[in-house]
Amino acid sequence: MRNPGQMFDVAGKVALITGASGAFGMVAARVLAGAGCRLVLVAGNAGALEAIATECREMGAEVATHNTRPVDAATCAGLMAAAVSAFGSLDILVVASGMNKVARIDEMAPEDFSAVMEANVTQTWLLARAASGVMKGQGSGKIVLVSSARGLLGHPAGYTAYCASKSAVDGITKALGCELGPTGITVNAIAPTVFRSPLTAWMYEDTEKANAVREGFLARVPKGRLGEPEDLAGPLLFLASKASDFYTGHILYADGGYTAG
Repeated sequence: MRNPGQMFDVAGKVALITGASGAFGMVAARVLAGAGCRLVLVAGNAGALEAIATECREMGAEVATHNTRPVDAATCAGLMAAAVSAFGSLDILVVASGMNKVARIDEMAPEDFSAVMEANVTQTWLLARAASGVMKGQGSGKIVLVSSARGLLGHPAGYTAYCASKSAVDGITKALGCELGPTGITVNAIAPTVFRSPLTAWMYEDTEKANAVREGFLARVPKGRLGEPEDLAGPLLFLASKASDFYTGHILYADGGYTAG
């Protein structure tokens, strides 16, 4: 193995990223653009989508955008077809779209629970279904889902919908890893804990509330700090590249050791 770095080479690969304007989706877009992928970026927020697309183009990446959400089978199939039409193949799917609604069970409306499950579970399944149909014809492909440490662990503050949805994503990852393994497609998930994003920025601030919450959280994190976007970059590149060819059905925890203790 004279040049092991080549195992991580994804230059020229076609990657479709949903939720591309979200915290994880933007990390994925920047990492794969910087690694030389051609990108199909999908998001419901038109302004934020164009902003990340412009950033990736400035990095030298070829980028196609679709201002939509993966709400049904037809939309998901159309996105895969659009990727093939634009760039000739579909090598990598990163499902970074999703949502959360926080409320204790006696205060959560059933329709809110259903909305979280629809966005995080059903749409993930639909995207994987559509992508696998294309990738089977190619004989290869990398599907990377986004789970969470909350797929393994509970949370005391109104996370029944989110925890249930991420546990389901873990189940989809494992089942599809088994089902699609013989076809040359790998299916894995990245499961982060708290990492810096617009939604968690307050936890990084030097305020009484943030310091108290952070201190309690860090007592459970062996690495002794909160996550940064770059902590997700390495796992993503690994799972999107040839380096992970023997890994499928795997949940990779990007959590500083949080789930180990």
